[in-house]
Amino acid sequence: MAAVPKGFLRYYVLRLLSEKPMSGSEIMNELEKRTHGFWKPSPGSIYPLLSWLQEKGYSNEVSQQEPGMKRYVLTDQGRTILDEHAKKRKELRKRAGFFPPPFMGPGLFSHHSEKTRKLAKATKTLAVSSWELLENLGERYSEEAATKATEIIERTTQQIDELLRKLKHKE
Repeated sequence: MAAVPKGFLRYYVLRLLSEKPMSGSEIMNELEKRTHGFWKPSPGSIYPLLSWLQEKGYSNEVSQQEPGMKRYVLTDQGRTILDEHAKKRKELRKRAGFFPPPFMGPGLFSHHSEKTRKLAKATKTLAVSSWELLENLGERYSEEAATKATEIIERTTQQIDELLRKLKHKE
């Protein structure tokens, strides 16, 4: 991943440290795992961030259980910052919903029926729910939930594709 959104690394390091004490290398490996290999932060981004979190009082170094291995844990102050980040992310997602293609400006459906406007709103809701599902599965993975979600999404996609074929056939 070439460009990581601002705040992404800090937020995810805070999240990981809230789960269990971790070292810098464990954090790098876990982020690589959770992004399915798309991104592994460098030591040059992780270790300065860990130092900064400790200086700000957001994390503490845990007493060494293994020689040479520094692990960090989130403090109460760090948990407060993490909660604030999570609230901001949720609010942003609610406000933004999803980012539609440029041609889908707010006036796109203004001359169409109420049903078309409801469709646009339902599409936004589906996108938001999908992102929340992925995020929650990332935090609390369940084979059963992943299988069920995949079935629902594949079935819905097939139905939408069938409708698209019918619309294109009318042209």
